[in-house]
Amino acid sequence: MTNPFVLTLSCEDRPGIVAAITTELAAMGSNITESNQFWDRESNRFFMRVAFDAPDGKEGNDIEKLMAPAFDRFSMKSRLQDMARKPKMILMVSKFDHALLHLLYQVRVGQLDAEVVAIVSNHPDAKKFADDEGVPYYHWAVTPETKAEQEAKLLSLVNETNADLVVLARYMQVLSDNLSNRLFGKVINIHHAFLPAFKGANPYRRAHERGVKLIGATAHYVTPDLDEGPIIEQEVERVTHAMSAKDLVAVGRDVENKALSRAVKLHLESRVMLNGMRTVVFA
Repeated sequence: MTNPFVLTLSCEDRPGIVAAITTELAAMGSNITESNQFWDRESNRFFMRVAFDAPDGKEGNDIEKLMAPAFDRFSMKSRLQDMARKPKMILMVSKFDHALLHLLYQVRVGQLDAEVVAIVSNHPDAKKFADDEGVPYYHWAVTPETKAEQEAKLLSLVNETNADLVVLARYMQVLSDNLSNRLFGKVINIHHAFLPAFKGANPYRRAHERGVKLIGATAHYVTPDLDEGPIIEQEVERVTHAMSAKDLVAVGRDVENKALSRAVKLHLESRVMLNGMRTVVFA
């Protein structure tokens, strides 16, 4: 028996990094199953993702202790993920439910190897879907007066469930700067544009009025800067002048579903690494 793990690391680039990591893995009897590296010339940062099978009996703490000399030698920022443990997700939704339903289906069929531990909404509409999946549903209305209280409840829920990821599946409330900073790198949002040219209400109607030729969606990490966080995944679809605003909405739903589910999958598999306000994605 072997135990699957994924190790991600970043540090200042210099010779010997890959050799140090692979030597330690080999010394503990691990078998590398996948390896990806990237050198960012602008920042001189090195990024690495290594998937490996550790010998039976080797736990995460054991592996981190054995790897500590290499980590210390190169001042590495590292993260070890036990792939035998299903990551936990909280899904957040408002009234547009297509992204939520797509994610729930992807989990059900095993395309997303994760556990949905809660669905949170500022509306009661999606409760029936949570009930169908046997997932706890939290309806917390949001007003200017209750926003701080609602976000405190959300943060408590993240801690209580040990959630690894929060997904804004067309959740139409802006997270506060405080919450965005506290959960940085753990919240993914889907934005209804390839580039944020049509912000605000009725983006597809505005896109139709401008005669756009591409419909797009961008999945990104949430930051205090609205819709401008590090981009994980993007999707586009060509449209024509013959299509109505309603047609664009339908195309947009599919595009959003694809981009968001791929971004979530990449994150769950530790294939996304933050590089300042950009990402390194080992797809």
